[in-house]
This record gives sequence, C-alpha cells and structure tokens, in this order.
Amino acid sequence: MENELVAVAMQIILHAGDARTAVERALDCIKEENFTEAKEKMLEAKECIRLAHVSQTEVIQNETRGKTYQPCLLFAHAQDTLMTINSEVLLSEKLIDLFEVVLKKIHTDCL
Repeated sequence: MENELVAVAMQIILHAGDARTAVERALDCIKEENFTEAKEKMLEAKECIRLAHVSQTEVIQNETRGKTYQPCLLFAHAQDTLMTINSEVLLSEKLIDLFEVVLKKIHTDCL
C-alpha cells in the first residue's frame, strides 16, 4: 500500500518549485529595471506558495481530526522545501522593493 502522503508531498514540492522559478524570473527582471513584471512574477510565486500550503494544511487538519499517516520522509522534505522557498519569496519581495527605491534615487540624483 502506497503512503498517502507521497502524492501530497509531490504537490507541495511541485508548487514550491514553481514558486522558486517565479522568484528567479522576478529577480532577473530587476536586472532590466522592470519592476512591474518583477512584481507580477512575485504574485505568481506567492500564489504557488499558497497552493503548496493548501496541500500541507489539509494533512495537518486531518491529523487534528484524528487521521493518522505512516511516516513519510518525502513529506518531511516537502515541508522543508516549502519553508525554504517561502523564505526566498519573502526575502526577494523585500529586495525588489529595496532595489526599486535605490534605483529611483540613483536616477533622480543623476538628473
């Protein structure tokens, strides 16, 4: 019998990976000073993180209701991946804001 958490873990990992890809694209936009597109990519990243959290939360809520699961290393890895990439999303959001302020200041001072 396959562990039920494997499918959930894969969903979490896939959504988290999509979030990381969106963050990388957002940061690439900063190189071109395209803050509008960077912020759009960050919205995509945050939506991917939300979807990953939905999968994780369902498992947690089931456990609080008394459902038990077999231990699953892949699920632990998925949670770790989600937490790490969520931190990347939060940090990148701050970096984008910072770069936008700094570059606007630089451009203003050069005029």
